[in-house]
Amino acid sequence: MYIAMNRFKVALGSETAFEDVWKNRDTHLKEVPGFVEFHLLKGPQREDHVLYASHTIWASHDAFEAWTRSDAFRAAHRNAGNAGNASQSRPTYLSHPEFEGFEVVQTVK
Repeated sequence: MYIAMNRFKVALGSETAFEDVWKNRDTHLKEVPGFVEFHLLKGPQREDHVLYASHTIWASHDAFEAWTRSDAFRAAHRNAGNAGNASQSRPTYLSHPEFEGFEVVQTVK
């Protein structure tokens, strides 16, 4: 398995807008071969932001890579660049998301 994560530093006061963007978008993931599961994680609050992470589980690294080259990926990320525009009720990010990818070494169920 492969886990793909993006960390987001969301400015204080933008948490609800950030969560709404994720909850109301069509991710196009369910029809993608190799997709297993998605989680949106809310982390600790810091002085100027709240940490969030998107956490996607894939059957393999190859399945994830295929997703990043797909039409479904482009459709799901079509409006991602608008997310920092607070004038349109969009969340404000303090920096670009930080991607981290992990090969699963051990799973305990």
